[in-house]
Amino acid sequence: VQLEESGGGAVQPGGSLRLSCRVSGRFSPVAMGWYRQPPGKERELVASIYAGGQINYADSVKGRFTISRDRAWTTTYLQMNSLQPEDTAVYYCKTRAYGTDIWGKGTLVTVSS
Repeated sequence: VQLEESGGGAVQPGGSLRLSCRVSGRFSPVAMGWYRQPPGKERELVASIYAGGQINYADSVKGRFTISRDRAWTTTYLQMNSLQPEDTAVYYCKTRAYGTDIWGKGTLVTVSS
């Protein structure tokens, strides 16, 4: 099982980006999380989505970010609107498969004027 993030890049404050996390391998997720690690800081949970439909967001992104997935759950998305410089970070997706945490390699988001 592997996860691969894409969609990062440089954007001005107030802009938007859509991140994707693609799952490869024989695996059906029951949950997926988007995390981020700002420069010099610890990794933090941004948003999570569960097979039963539950969705959670960090307070810092509520109302600006939206997590979603396709029906087959081959891809999980993170729509990020109204981006601010403090959203600058490497963004990772994570799931748990066969008792092991699986992380992608991350995609860099830079918000700067």
